[in-house]
Amino acid sequence: MASPLHLHASRAVPVEVEAAYDRLLTLPLTELMSRRYGLLPPVRSVREQSGPWGTVGQTRTLVLADGGTMRERLTEVVRPERFDYVLTDFTGAFRPLVSHVDGSWAFAPEGTGVLITWSWTLHPTSTYAAGVLPVVGRMWRGYARQALEQASDVLLGR
Repeated sequence: MASPLHLHASRAVPVEVEAAYDRLLTLPLTELMSRRYGLLPPVRSVREQSGPWGTVGQTRTLVLADGGTMRERLTEVVRPERFDYVLTDFTGAFRPLVSHVDGSWAFAPEGTGVLITWSWTLHPTSTYAAGVLPVVGRMWRGYARQALEQASDVLLGR
């Protein structure tokens, strides 16, 4: 089996750890991931989510601007340190490349604020797909930078 690709991006924000965690856990993804980066489309809508996001086992379907979808399941919630999830059931461009993605948002004290780290581990569907994933990884880093900038703006009330 092909090796997974591990990615992460971080940003320091001058707000309390707990405030950042609580706000970002429940922030609508359409506000956090509203911009395209390269071939990675923004999240256009979220379907089939019951109640506020934050309960282990909770699921929802993410609809991307290019028409692709993916299923997200919350796998662990450790307030205020991190929340983890898995993405599966891809349609669209990710389907032939990725079997699933293990994702995490982590929050750690940094100076007078918080260091927010978003990470993804992409599990390729094949050896061929594993060869393409580094290109996806380069785009994801730009996408993550944009999402973390938007997260910072939300947390700072901009």
